[in-house]
Amino acid sequence: MNGSASNGPADSPSGVSGDISVLVVDDDMRVARINAAYVAKVPGFRVSAQAHSAAEALAFLDTHPVDLILLDHYLPDENGLDLVRRLRERGHHADVIMVTAARDLATVQAAMRLGALQYLVKPFTFAGLRTRLEAYGALRRTLDTGGEAEQAEVDRIFGALAAAGADAPNDLPKGHSPTTADTVRRILLTAEGPLSTQQIADRAGISRQTAQRYLKLLDRTGRVTLALRYGETGRPEHRYAWRPADPGGAH
Repeated sequence: MNGSASNGPADSPSGVSGDISVLVVDDDMRVARINAAYVAKVPGFRVSAQAHSAAEALAFLDTHPVDLILLDHYLPDENGLDLVRRLRERGHHADVIMVTAARDLATVQAAMRLGALQYLVKPFTFAGLRTRLEAYGALRRTLDTGGEAEQAEVDRIFGALAAAGADAPNDLPKGHSPTTADTVRRILLTAEGPLSTQQIADRAGISRQTAQRYLKLLDRTGRVTLALRYGETGRPEHRYAWRPADPGGAH
């Protein structure tokens, strides 16, 4: 341990740069560097610092607030959940995504009760973390607009982060690209409403046939809702929307 957060803080708060500021907290310096490198590869996110103990994290956050904390549970001076409790007691409101090898359900449940937005179990892939960060970014953009929300919008907000953890790229059938699958998921996840196959293809930069193939896969696995829209010609057009994960069921 070096006694202070490493990599140095960013000079400006996230509100100035427009990026989401992230503190990476992990007792293993090598793992912290890898996680920080992953975060830096996701557009719209920047790493403010790395901390390797609860004390380092607290000292940094007392003078450099961040938007998001990627938090390991196993720290040398106290566990990650105790750190979250202390942060809340001190008035820190940064969002938390747990990134840890702790798999016991008691820890998972405690993390949920303390308000962790996601729980990513080690080892994980860059795609797994990126999907969750992008869902978090979409959630923040929605909430930052302010105003009031209809029930459908509330459902989309609460379903966004749960959906980000569903259908891992490793579960894809042969011949399907994890990158393309993630792109299609993100487009549906952040869409303002149902989209046609052509709209999804245009946003993803892929052919209509390719978009159709991935949409059929998502439809078979129950991850999208499908509706018909009739145009002036009378020919129905399929329109797709992301289906929030059912907290009580498996997918």
